[in-house]
Order: sequence, then structure tokens, then C-alpha cells
Amino acid sequence: MASGFFALLDDIAALMDDVVVMSKITTKKTAGILGDDLAVNAEKATGFVSSRELPVLWAITKGSALNKLIILPIAFLLSAFAPWAVTLSLVLGGVYLAFEGAEKIYEFFVPHKHAKETVDNSNISKEDQLTLEKKKIKSAIFTDFILSVEIVIIALGTVLGKPILFQVLVVSIVAIIATVGVYGIVALIVRMDDLGYKLVSLSSKEKSVSKFIGNFLIRALPIVIKSLSVIGTVALMLVAGGIFVHNIEFFHHFLEILPSYVKDFIVGLLVGFVALLMVKLFKTIKKKLFKNKIGEA
Repeated sequence: MASGFFALLDDIAALMDDVVVMSKITTKKTAGILGDDLAVNAEKATGFVSSRELPVLWAITKGSALNKLIILPIAFLLSAFAPWAVTLSLVLGGVYLAFEGAEKIYEFFVPHKHAKETVDNSNISKEDQLTLEKKKIKSAIFTDFILSVEIVIIALGTVLGKPILFQVLVVSIVAIIATVGVYGIVALIVRMDDLGYKLVSLSSKEKSVSKFIGNFLIRALPIVIKSLSVIGTVALMLVAGGIFVHNIEFFHHFLEILPSYVKDFIVGLLVGFVALLMVKLFKTIKKKLFKNKIGEA
């Protein structure tokens, strides 16, 4: 009886060891989306009154957790009863990631005017401020939902074919890391400037260590957010390319002489720009048809 109990404990320990190892591998594969998620949410959590940044971020974090509670059961049901749907979702998600990355690269090299919306928080009432906050929170949670679907599907794709308990443990761990890790780092990022101002105020001297570090943190905040956006874009291409190379036969032997990460980036870039071209072509055709209908009327 005792030997059977210890054998069970040994099996559980072995399972958990495998889960931890696979969780590390899976987290690495979702790093591109996590980087993009980090950049997006850091941008969305800024622009509020200092005292409201953390409450807003906490509301977004709760929404993110709810998103994953909705997505995870659906993903596990698909894995159990329609594994082909997971692979299909993975490839379609890869196309979306590649398109998103290609669009960012296109907009960087082909700049165009955006209508900038400026809001003066100092002249609006508390009710209007709360309404504005709720609007931004809803927008952030919706964006998080899309990114969460991609994270869960990619994580599930790495353990497809494994026992369902193993899948549940690994994907759930990745989902928790994606929520706690990303929003924990975002909280640190959005408070960088506040920490900087506090350090500056500690010393009355013109030149001091605290003022130097404080000014550095204040100036570094916009640079950090922009850097995360660039890193996230590159990582998106790598993740998307990796999905295509591993799940589409045609790309298995494509550019074999190149290192795998270069190959993944090129494949992601090519598919992304094809998707971008198709979307722009569709929009152009739709616009022309709409104009023709107005002309006929």
C-alpha cells in the first residue's frame, strides 16, 4: 500500500517536471506575442492622471484574466474533439500575426498622416474622466482578448497530441504567466516616470546621483515603450514564420541553408506582406464599388 502511494507521488513529480520543462519551451514560443502584448498594454495604460494609472491597469488585468477563463475551456474542447481545428486556428493566427507585423513595418517605412486625438484631462469633469477611462479599458481588454487567443492557441499547438491533463497544466501555466508577468511589467513601466520625479525631488543640488537616475527614468519611459514595439514586431515575424515552417509542408524545406531564426523571419515577412497586399487590394476594390454605387444613385 505504502509503495503504491510513493509510486503515485513519483508519477506526479515526473509529470510536474515534464510540465515545467514544456511550460518553459511553450513560453519561449509565445514570447513574440507576449512582447507585443507588453508594448500594446504599456501604451494603453499611459496618458492617465498618475493616481489613476494603477487602478486602470488593475481593471485591464482583471479583464485579461476573464478573457483567458473564457478562451481556455473552448481551446481544450477543440483539442479533445477537433485537434485539426487547433492546427487550423494556429495557422490562421500566424497569418494574422504576420499581417500585423508587416503592417507595422509598412507604416514605419511608408509614413502617412493619422488623425491625432488629444484630450485635456485637466478641463474635464470626473464623470467624463471615468467615461474616458472605461472606454480605454474596454479597448485594451478587447485587444487583450485577440492576443490571448493567439497565446493560448500557440501554447496548445506545442502540446497537441499529449494527454489532456498535460495540455491543461502547461497551457494554464502559460496563461497565468501571460497575465501576471505582462501586467506586472507594465505596472513597473508606467510608474517609471513617477519614480523618476520622486528621485529628482530627493535632492536640492543641481547635480546629484538621485537627480541623474530620476531624469534618466523620466526620459527613458517613451524610449522603452517604442523599443518594446520594435522588439515585439520582430518577434511577431519570428513566431508567425515558425508556425508556418512547422505546420505547412511547403515551408519545411524552404531556404534550408539559412539558420532557423532567419528562415522563420523571412517566411513570416513574406506571408505578412502577401496578407497586407490582399487586405489593401480588398479595401481598394470595396472603396471603388462604394463610389460607383453612390455615382449610380
